Amino acid sequence: MRRGRLLSAFVGAIAGACVALAPGVASAEGTSEQSTEGMLERDYAAGLKAIEASNWAEAIRLLSSAALRDTRNADIENYLGFAYRNSGDLSGAFLHYNRALALNPRHRGAHEYIGEAYLIIGNRAKAEEHLAALRKICLIPCKEYGHLEKKFAEYSAPR
Repeated sequence: MRRGRLLSAFVGAIAGACVALAPGVASAEGTSEQSTEGMLERDYAAGLKAIEASNWAEAIRLLSSAALRDTRNADIENYLGFAYRNSGDLSGAFLHYNRALALNPRHRGAHEYIGEAYLIIGNRAKAEEHLAALRKICLIPCKEYGHLEKKFAEYSAPR
């Protein structure tokens, strides 16, 4: 009986020590994950601010860093495409818009922006494909469809 109590006390002590150590171990693991997530959020937020400031090179740097940490984020890819397009690098823009659409084929912003990029290079047929996609995606009027439709009018107007 005494031996049973000792064994029970020993197992209880070990279990208590494991529970006491577990939060420290979990938080150490969580810290690494949280710091990576925090860096992603900081880079993403700073990248959006750089876009608002029309600082395309900085936006590309920051959003590229965020994209390395979150390879499945269509929004990051779309904003990267936007920054590349506005910096004048259309091949970079198409690369990232297509990545965004591969991740999320219904991404309204990517359809709008890639449609604008196609208008810039004079490929109206491809731009119309993305306008048609937005028409299907937006069951009720959406701003992305309206914006791209307006760009069609701008690019069709005599210059």
